[in-house]
Amino acid sequence: MKELRRKNVRGLIVHKIDRSARNLKDWADLGELIDAGLEVHFANESLDLNTRGGRLSADIQAVVAADYIRNLREESRKGFYGRLKQGLYPLPAPIGYVDRGKGKEKELDPERAPLVARLFETYGTGKYSLHRLLEEARMWGLRNRRGAPLTLNGLSTVLNNPFYTGLIRIYRTREVFTGNHQPIVAKSLFDRVQAILRGKTVVRTVHHNFAFRKAVHCGNCGYTLIGERQKGHIYYRCQRRSCPVTAAREEKIDAAISPLVAKLILDPEEMAYVRAWMEEAEANEHTGIQQLIHSSRLQLDGIRARLGRLTDALIDGSLEKPLFDARKTTLLNDEQRVLEKIRDLETGNETSLQRLERFLELVKNAPVAYENAEPDEKRDLVKNLFSNLQLIDKNVAVALKPAVKLIANRQKTRNSRPSQGVHRTWEPLLETLLSQFEREPI
Repeated sequence: MKELRRKNVRGLIVHKIDRSARNLKDWADLGELIDAGLEVHFANESLDLNTRGGRLSADIQAVVAADYIRNLREESRKGFYGRLKQGLYPLPAPIGYVDRGKGKEKELDPERAPLVARLFETYGTGKYSLHRLLEEARMWGLRNRRGAPLTLNGLSTVLNNPFYTGLIRIYRTREVFTGNHQPIVAKSLFDRVQAILRGKTVVRTVHHNFAFRKAVHCGNCGYTLIGERQKGHIYYRCQRRSCPVTAAREEKIDAAISPLVAKLILDPEEMAYVRAWMEEAEANEHTGIQQLIHSSRLQLDGIRARLGRLTDALIDGSLEKPLFDARKTTLLNDEQRVLEKIRDLETGNETSLQRLERFLELVKNAPVAYENAEPDEKRDLVKNLFSNLQLIDKNVAVALKPAVKLIANRQKTRNSRPSQGVHRTWEPLLETLLSQFEREPI
């Protein structure tokens, strides 16, 4: 069109009118050039565009061609959304899946699917930046659909695509549909990856492996205290100039933590009761799992019923499309989480009782492990046991996680034995812990 406007050529030859009039704007632009004296000829139509009758005939054919394109677009859109409502993805399969033809759901790629799962698991640890993860993915041999090495943009596309959790999201409209394909990634892991991406977590090279690195925060500004070695001692200091001088030696922080960890010591009688309670709970676990599956299915039915009512509200005109899309997306995400919970229960993945058992094992070994741990191990143990570790005006403020606090603050006599016997102390405590692990894995 630029060359035609500059009149560097005498004219234009087009195969047919519908080749030049896929929309009326293009035809109007071409009409301006004809009015300016440019020669336009159509190979399949004998039309003289310099006459009134020839222009009228051409205009009519152009309108018909534009209408045909609009109708074709509507029919294509109907077919496209029809596939989406059936749970099928009518576009090329993303990395990790392969196409099996029209009208068929995407299937797992036996080579790339495990690598995509590994990609999410690795980034979900929070220890990798996108650039470092890209290097790892290339070392694993993960490539894009064309067989070329994965790019940074391609990596970001994979990590942000909910298709891997069983949902289909249309990028342009942000609409979300339930897919029939097999998920590669658990919804909980995908949500964790999204949280890391939104937080723009950057992994920095560790030069000093201090025990409480990134574990202690300033009570004034909330920033992480930076460890530094001076005169043979390790200090943790706030680096913000606006904060008062806030620093503490590592020994002082350790002195605030050690007594709380020591409270977690279980005597032989307590350990024997906990072991017997766990064995009995495991024997009754099957009934509990079936009840959880039943309640989860009821929850799933409720979500799907709400989706139906939401669609009815849209059809009745009582709900606008943007609000409908937002609520639908929320409900579909909830549906995926419940489906994931049901799959975990049915396939025997880690149950709340197993999580409780793992937690009790951690707590039971914590006092000895803390005393003998390497800096990395001690730091991980502190993060697992404590929800808050702050330095306020050179005083160390420590807060145990709720589940850990229940055990540390269990009632005892002056002889440090459980009050009113082991049974009355531990039975309600273990039931409370189990209910917490049912609601949210720790």
